Amino acid sequence: MNRILPSLFGLLLICSCAGTKESATVTPIATPTPVPYVSSMPTYWQQHVDYKMEIDMDVNTYQYKGKQTLVYTNNSPDVLNKVFYHLYFNAFQPGSEMDVRSRTIADPDPRVGDRISKLKPNEIGYIKVQSLKQNGTILKHETVGTVLEVDLSKPIQPGEKVTFSMVFDAQVPLQIRRSGRNNNEGVALSMTQWYPKLAEYDFEGWHADPYIGREFHGVWGDFDVKLTIDKDYVVGGSGYLQNPNEVGHGYETKTVTPTNSKKVTWHFIAPNVHDFTWAADPDYIHDTMQVPDGPLLHFLYKNSLDSKTKNSWKKLQPKTVELMQYFSEHVGTYPYKQYSVIQGGDGGMEYAMCTLITGKRSFGSLVGVTAHELAHTWFQFLLATNEAKHEWVDEGFTCYISDAAMNTIMKQGKENPFASAYGGYLYLANSGKEQPLSTHADRYHYNQVYGISAYNKGEVFLAQLGYVIGEENLNKTIKSFFSEWAFKHPTPNSFIRSAEKVSGLELDWYLMDFAQTTNTIDYGVKSIDGNSVTLERIGLMPMPIDLTVTYTDGSKEDFYIPLQMMRGEKPTSATVIKDWAWAYPTYTFKTSKAIQHVEIDPKNLMADVDKKNNKL
Repeated sequence: MNRILPSLFGLLLICSCAGTKESATVTPIATPTPVPYVSSMPTYWQQHVDYKMEIDMDVNTYQYKGKQTLVYTNNSPDVLNKVFYHLYFNAFQPGSEMDVRSRTIADPDPRVGDRISKLKPNEIGYIKVQSLKQNGTILKHETVGTVLEVDLSKPIQPGEKVTFSMVFDAQVPLQIRRSGRNNNEGVALSMTQWYPKLAEYDFEGWHADPYIGREFHGVWGDFDVKLTIDKDYVVGGSGYLQNPNEVGHGYETKTVTPTNSKKVTWHFIAPNVHDFTWAADPDYIHDTMQVPDGPLLHFLYKNSLDSKTKNSWKKLQPKTVELMQYFSEHVGTYPYKQYSVIQGGDGGMEYAMCTLITGKRSFGSLVGVTAHELAHTWFQFLLATNEAKHEWVDEGFTCYISDAAMNTIMKQGKENPFASAYGGYLYLANSGKEQPLSTHADRYHYNQVYGISAYNKGEVFLAQLGYVIGEENLNKTIKSFFSEWAFKHPTPNSFIRSAEKVSGLELDWYLMDFAQTTNTIDYGVKSIDGNSVTLERIGLMPMPIDLTVTYTDGSKEDFYIPLQMMRGEKPTSATVIKDWAWAYPTYTFKTSKAIQHVEIDPKNLMADVDKKNNKL
C-alpha cells in the first residue's frame, strides 16, 4: 500500500503499496485450484468461508443496505464458541481508535491527521448490524468499535459447516484512509473493507484486531456479490463480472439491456480469495489489454483527467502487461483471469485481483505505484501472511520484487536496485529509534519507524538473504515459497524453512536476529601484519563474510568465511577458508603473499551499520 511518511528524523520516505479494482468476464469462470489443506504439511489447516451478498447503494446519501449469507467451515481441530466480524467503516467516526491514535502519535499520517475528529454525522462511516442468525437462530451480538462480538447459539464443532445470515446498514465515510467517497481526485466511491468481514481464526487463535491504522488478515473463500447502483455509474472490482451486457460493461459489445429502472445490478463472482473490493464513478473510462497466455487487464480512470495524464494511463497499460509477466516468471503464475488497475483511494492499496491508485501522476509514478501494488498480488494476497503481525513480509518482499521489476522493465540500469532500501534501514538502525520487525504494525512509536521497518528493512531482509545463501538460491527460494504456500497463510518461519530446504543451510539465526531483535551487523578489519589479517565482530548479529584482499604486487583474491552456525557454505567462486564461530569476537587468517589492504563486503550487500571499519 502507498505510504507517505512524515519526516521525523529529517528523512522523508515515500513508499508504495497496493490497491483495488474491477473485473469483467463473460467466459466461463475458471476457479483457481486451491492448495489442499493437508499435503506435505500434515498439521496445517485453515478456515474457509463463502460469502453471498446483495447490496443496494444510494449514490445520493452514500448509504447502502446489505444482505449477507456466509457458509463457514471450521477446519480447525478446535470447538468454536464465538465468532468475530470486522466492521472497518466504524473507524471513521470521531473518538474511534484510529482517530485518537492519529491525534496522539508524534508523526501522524497526513492523510488522517485530525480529520476523523471533524467528520459530521453524514460524513462518518459505519456498519450497523440489524440482525444476525446462525442456521436460522437469532444470535446475540455487540459492536465494540470496529469489531462485532458474536455469541453462538451452538458451538461449531471441528469439521462442521454453519450458515450465518445477516442484514446490515452502512454509510460510506468521506475519503480519509483507503476507503471512502469523493476522494481528492473526485472519484465517487472507493469501496475497500466495506462489508462485515469474518475474522480469521488460525493456529494462534482469533485475530479480531481493531482497525487502527494498518492492514488486514482474512479467511479464504468464494464471493458472490450483487451490487445494485445508479445505472450511470461504472463499477470495477474483484472477481468476474457475470452480466456485462446488462450493465453496459461488455467486451465486444456495449449493448445495454433496456430498462426503465434508475438502477442496475452488477453481479460479480470472485473464487478463492480472502477479500472483495469495488470502486464506482460515472466518469470512468474503461480500457482493457490482454496479457499473452495470462489475464485480461482492466484500467478504469476518470475522463476528467487532463490529456497528458490520460495519455500516461494509456502508456501504463503495456507496462502493466510486462509487470504481470515479470512477476509470474520470477515468483509464480498469476492464477486468476483478470486484474484491474482503478483510479481511486488515497495513494495505492492492494486487494483481490485489483488495486486502487490515485491517478493524477506522472507516467513514471503511475508505473512505479502499479508495479508495487501489482506485486502485492503475490506478497500478501496469494501468500496471505498476517499483515498486522508480519507487515514487513508483505511490504518488504513486495518492495524487493517490484524494485527488481522496475530496474528491468524501465531499464533503470541500477547495479543494486535495492540500495535505497539499505540506506533507509541503515539510517534507522543508527537512529536509536528502531523496534524489532516482530512489533505489531499498530504498535510502533512512530509512523516513520513503522514505514522504514516494514518497507526498507523488510526489503533488505530478502536482498541480504541473497548475500547469505547466494542469489541463485534466493531466486529458487522465492519460487519454492510460492509453490508451497500460495492460497495459504504462511508465517516468516515458513519462508525461512523454504530457504533452508533450497540452500541446505541452517538459517534460523538470520530470521531471529534480523527480524526479531534490533541486533546490528558490524564487522571490521582490525589489523594487517604482513600476510596475516585479523577481523573483528563488533555488532551482535552474526554473518558469513565476503572479503577481497589486495596484495602488494597489485593482484587481488576473494575470500569467503563461512558462519559456523550455518553448517555449510553458499555457492561461491571465492577461496573458502575456515568458518567463524559467532562467540569469538576476532578471527585471524593468513594468505600466501604480503597484503596491501583488505575490504569486507566490497559489493555492499551486507547491511553493516558502520562501513568505515570495513576496509584497511
